[in-house]
Amino acid sequence: MPLKSGASRSAISQNVRGLLHEYEETGEIGTSHPPDRQRAVKQAVAIALRKAGVSRTQPRKRASQRRARVSRGGGRGRGRAGGAR
Repeated sequence: MPLKSGASRSAISQNVRGLLHEYEETGEIGTSHPPDRQRAVKQAVAIALRKAGVSRTQPRKRASQRRARVSRGGGRGRGRAGGAR
């Protein structure tokens, strides 16, 4: 079963669910063979997060935080003195 693309929480959880279903049927996740279910869950989470392009250690930014950065003019090269014009 192909993994869903996207970084939403529902897409990630569906991917984890699908990978664990595959583990229960075949005993493998992708090309790895985790020895027990606990490690299979960790592996499934790692694969799903990698597919989504999300880090497990860094918290996700909320939309309000992203908008605040844009409204302050946090783009590249704006407001720099002596830059190329």
